[in-house]
Amino acid sequence: MIAAQEKVAEPKLQVRAYDQSLHAAWDKFVYGQPTGTLFHLTAWKRSIERSFGFEARYLVAEDESGIRGVLPLFLVSNAVQGRTLISTPFAVYGGACAADEAAAVSLREAACELARQEKVQYLELRERSEYSDPAFHTKELYVSFDRELPESSERLMQGFPRDTRYMIRKGQKEGLRSTADPAQLKRFHDIYAFSVRNLGTPVFSLKFFRILLEEFSANAELTMIWKDDEAIAGVLSFRFRDWILPYYGGSLPQGRRYAANNFMYWDVMTRAMQNGLRYFDFGRSKLGTGAYAFKTQWNMREHPLPYQFFLVRRKDMPNFSPANPRFQAAISLWKRVPLPLTKMLGPSLVRLFP
Repeated sequence: MIAAQEKVAEPKLQVRAYDQSLHAAWDKFVYGQPTGTLFHLTAWKRSIERSFGFEARYLVAEDESGIRGVLPLFLVSNAVQGRTLISTPFAVYGGACAADEAAAVSLREAACELARQEKVQYLELRERSEYSDPAFHTKELYVSFDRELPESSERLMQGFPRDTRYMIRKGQKEGLRSTADPAQLKRFHDIYAFSVRNLGTPVFSLKFFRILLEEFSANAELTMIWKDDEAIAGVLSFRFRDWILPYYGGSLPQGRRYAANNFMYWDVMTRAMQNGLRYFDFGRSKLGTGAYAFKTQWNMREHPLPYQFFLVRRKDMPNFSPANPRFQAAISLWKRVPLPLTKMLGPSLVRLFP
């Protein structure tokens, strides 16, 4: 009789804390995984540490073959949200980036144990897809938008609804022009600060944007839109693999007259195509908002973002969204604060809502 073959044991996964020696291997792994995003890269880690001083608690899952999964985490503590673990602050995406489900589960379990040890209010994982785990609660407040970029600007234009095509052409007829120039960062920040103040949102510091340009270097792109000699809109975008993500944007009120926003995102798409990129990520928006309505006008794929929460000390799901009625009075007040004062106070306030 032939003896039955013994089952070969799978390599055992181990989860440990990130250390600087993993820098290159970590980023290489993220670039190689379909679930990897620019927010999983160590450049985002350094940007958050340098800008806000939050404590990184990054985790890595390994076996004998090397890295099998990574999970970016930050320990954040403030008077509004309390002590929390977030993956990842100020990011659209987060959670585990893993080669297989076993590695993802190991990382999530390790994150839950870390949350218990740190006695946080909750652990938040900004996942892009939902998974079946009764330990987690799902919040479906945001959606993301994206599309594949065609081979030519003509085909790109044809793929938009008629009203969107009209707005883009209006910007062209008005003589709008664009530049891609990181030296315009101060001018961009002025426009961005004005725009978000009018939305009732605290503004990031100029220092934060400088750090992002330093850390992402050639993978960051600052686009400015001009009417004659006046800058009226701008957006800071990031490249990751063959994707472009316009992430921080703003425009002045007169930009509406010239359809500056429509022209700007069209310009970002066409430049991305010229540089060989294949996909456009329009980022996230809250359901029912003006930003959500604007993005639905571009014929893009819409994806729910099922952010996952593991409650530790907190007994109910947190709700720190601007849509929360508790914040409406503060938002209305902030819209009336003089712009120079919002630039001074905003960077301290924005830390409260990472």
